[in-house]
Amino acid sequence: MTLRGFQPGSHAYIRAIVGAQMLAQIGAFALPALLPGYIDRWDLSKTEAGWLVGIFFAAYVVMVPVLVALTDRIPARRVYLFGTGLTAISHLGFALIADGFWTAFLLRVLAGAGWAGTYMPGLKAIADPLEGVAQSRAVSWHAAGVGISGAGSFAVAGLIGEWLSPATAFLVGSAGAAIAFLLAAWVMPAALPKASTAPASRRLLDFRPVLSNRAAMSLIAGYTVHTWELASLRAWGVTFLAMVIAREGAPAWFPSPTILFTLAGLAGIVVSITGNETAQRWGRQRVVTTAMITAAALSLLTGWSAGMGALVAALMVVLWNAAIYFDSSALTAGTVQAADKELRGATMGLHSMCGYAGGFIGPLGVGFVLDAAGDDVLSGWGLGFGHLAVVTLTGLILLRRLGGPRSQPIAAATG
Repeated sequence: MTLRGFQPGSHAYIRAIVGAQMLAQIGAFALPALLPGYIDRWDLSKTEAGWLVGIFFAAYVVMVPVLVALTDRIPARRVYLFGTGLTAISHLGFALIADGFWTAFLLRVLAGAGWAGTYMPGLKAIADPLEGVAQSRAVSWHAAGVGISGAGSFAVAGLIGEWLSPATAFLVGSAGAAIAFLLAAWVMPAALPKASTAPASRRLLDFRPVLSNRAAMSLIAGYTVHTWELASLRAWGVTFLAMVIAREGAPAWFPSPTILFTLAGLAGIVVSITGNETAQRWGRQRVVTTAMITAAALSLLTGWSAGMGALVAALMVVLWNAAIYFDSSALTAGTVQAADKELRGATMGLHSMCGYAGGFIGPLGVGFVLDAAGDDVLSGWGLGFGHLAVVTLTGLILLRRLGGPRSQPIAAATG
């Protein structure tokens, strides 16, 4: 049974699911936003801090292939409710009982598993009733909504953490996920789409048909390094800006690091939507290639800007973030469209699993380099961010060798 006015594929339904995703995401980056304070309060090394950010992605990687593949067999609603419920519990636990590395580590595992049941299942619930350009645009708006909320979570956590307490910031994240749970329970269909015909003979985690889809796998390779780089910047961007401001000083009017990173994230969303629309006209391969080469160059420059003052460092963070976002929607929409319709859940599960595997390694790698550099702040950040250029360019080579998306608009690529 579906509520009148919220038929799957309708504008009202898409808005409702995007709204739920935004509420579920509002607490996602509270820890990176508040990381400098937790490093001091719990006496964490940079590597330990990287683990606390990265383990979220590792838990996601373990859970997402099962949870998203299940949406080919059971209603996405059930998986989504599990995910938003677990997200609410994890944030509530962080607010009430986290008192050091290990309790925080376990609660971050729960948060990653919760997001695995929320992000891609929610996207699949939007994408399944649509095709072609309408589907691509719905995917793009879904990515934009999640991105806006993710960017906003830095400012929300930073302001609440400063005005009230860090624990209160996590309570707000828990409340948002709980409201997302109720909204999804209200509008999501309780049954599989009639067109769903997942063969009972196919094993749940049999990804061989997906692995043989070269078009999808090329985009998955691109998304893996995209998330690797984005997660690294999200994990350490606020800490980097706080360090530069403390070391170099800043004008009185200069925004706080959390506000600066929120502005960078919001700029990235605009760029992401522009990138997907550009891909429809210019060709997805050109957009992805341009974005990845530009992001690689900016990753080399951003860390070394630590010695050039707060204004230059902030500008470099904004530009680098925008370059990373430019191919975000194009990559995800491309994977959705390249997938066999009956294997869309499995394809999106592998897409997300590989991407978030990169998201786990990235923050940890930056933290390791920072610890290895010791007191040499400039080279630590220069190498910590700069080594990501090698990662990004390697991903671009893999994407193109696998037979990446050709230079045709989306409308021409769908049939």
